[in-house]
Amino acid sequence: MTSPAPSAALDDAHSATRAVTRLSVGVAVVLIALKAFALGASGSVSILASLADSALDLVASLATFFAVRWAAAAPDEDHRYGHGKGEALASLVQAGLVFASALFIGWEAFQRMFDPRPVTSGYWSVLVVLISIALTGWLVWMQGRAIRKSGSMAVEADRAHYAADLAANGVVLIGVISGAFLAAPGLDAAAGLIVAVWLFWGAIAMLKTAADHLVDKALPDADRVAITTAVLADPRISGVHQLRTRMAGSVMMIQMHVDLDPTLTLDAAHAIVVEAENRLLAIFPRADILIHPDPRGHAEPHGGAFAETSASLD
Repeated sequence: MTSPAPSAALDDAHSATRAVTRLSVGVAVVLIALKAFALGASGSVSILASLADSALDLVASLATFFAVRWAAAAPDEDHRYGHGKGEALASLVQAGLVFASALFIGWEAFQRMFDPRPVTSGYWSVLVVLISIALTGWLVWMQGRAIRKSGSMAVEADRAHYAADLAANGVVLIGVISGAFLAAPGLDAAAGLIVAVWLFWGAIAMLKTAADHLVDKALPDADRVAITTAVLADPRISGVHQLRTRMAGSVMMIQMHVDLDPTLTLDAAHAIVVEAENRLLAIFPRADILIHPDPRGHAEPHGGAFAETSASLD
């Protein structure tokens, strides 16, 4: 009784994620080259912080690049639910890399606060940071478009990372200007420390999102209400219980039991369930759905390890 998600919707989602992950890798390479040049010219700890972050951005973007392709692979004998959780694993990798980046940048900034060094070639540094802000902002916008098409968790984590970078680059800009034009290199180090704290906070958010995905956290209440409402739109379905939801990459897994008239034939019950599945697919086109019909008032507790109780059948 499982209706596969429409292939066209999944193909569009996978195409969007593949394109934007290629773009993410390309932007990361360009930013590393620009910031390496700026660091060599200026010696700014803020630029160093931003360069280290961009280097880890490249690693994270590569992880996302491969993860979304693996996650898009069709289910096989060993992975009957597909490979979607590869995206959550990529998010964990990203979170770990951001944590490492935050620690490195924080330590370097802390040392520079007690041993300030002048920032040189300020104009070049400012230009590089402005270009970085423009490129990062464009990438974040493109990732937002891809997320709306695909719902990809890995791309969303990558976007959260680059969005944090966008704000961090603003702090870096303040640090470079302070160190190069205001004769206050200590402010440059302080700006690097702010970047480290910002990255650490963003890593915590990424870690929580990936963990929720891996432990099969249920969909938000609003989605579950929408699911129940769509199923119960048919008056022949008198109840829904044992509703379970989770995400596997960009695919929404939905399963439930529904109460039907016990006198219905198997063909009639099947037709009602298929109609309910189609109503759900109209709302959630990338869903995989399993609906089990129960004879209203005559069902006994069943279902295995997480079986329903007698009370849930009433």
